[in-house]
Amino acid sequence: MSLILKIILEKDMAVPKWNDERTSALETFVGNETPISQGTVAEAAVELETSTRSVSSKLRKMGYDVELASTNSTKAFSAVQEEILESFVTDNSDVYTYAEVAAHFADGKFTAKQIQGKILSMELTSHIKPTPKPETVKTYSDSEEVEFVKMVHAGAFVEAIAEALGRTVNSVRGKALSLLRAGTIAAIPRQETTKSGTRVDPLAELSDIESMTVEEIATKISKTVRGVKTMLTRRGISASDYDGASRREKAAAAAAG
Repeated sequence: MSLILKIILEKDMAVPKWNDERTSALETFVGNETPISQGTVAEAAVELETSTRSVSSKLRKMGYDVELASTNSTKAFSAVQEEILESFVTDNSDVYTYAEVAAHFADGKFTAKQIQGKILSMELTSHIKPTPKPETVKTYSDSEEVEFVKMVHAGAFVEAIAEALGRTVNSVRGKALSLLRAGTIAAIPRQETTKSGTRVDPLAELSDIESMTVEEIATKISKTVRGVKTMLTRRGISASDYDGASRREKAAAAAAG
């Protein structure tokens, strides 16, 4: 039985209390995802060694929009179907993606997401062909990107960039993170004002992350070392002693396969 499935099924497990450190780690883990999928909930439960029910409940109390478990439910697989599915997947190792398995299996009765959930629970994911990544849709034109970078270098706030380019603050922050990963800018621009409850990226204030150790970053932004590593991995950013970019790529490959 996989660890994720075990956490989902063990309803009587001892659930750790949500102290400040665990709450901070959870907030860091989910990032800006909205709504938060049941897949992310399950991964967070594994990371924090608790139940998916506890994670979902805590996130909702923190004001997050969490996908209902019922929207991610799967049709029941009979014992015979499980056996056939296992044989099909292992006999065609690395031949089909989840979507292709769904199309070939049981006359298309199950969706790709349902097939993925079942194969995950059967611990057969290593036999699935990775889904090709779709081409990234360019949301900023070349001229807009040039202006964006110019304003960042000039020290403009996020709000000013958003107004100049006719974009939302979230769009600007997302683009800034992309440019930061690409090495085009050295730091994410700051927000001039923040609404109560808005979650600001604590790494945005640091302009020399790659030259800092994880422990130095943790001290600087008042986070745990574990929390910082999670942040770096989810953002694909590397510190001097932690390759977040490589770990993000491995996580993405594992999720796709």
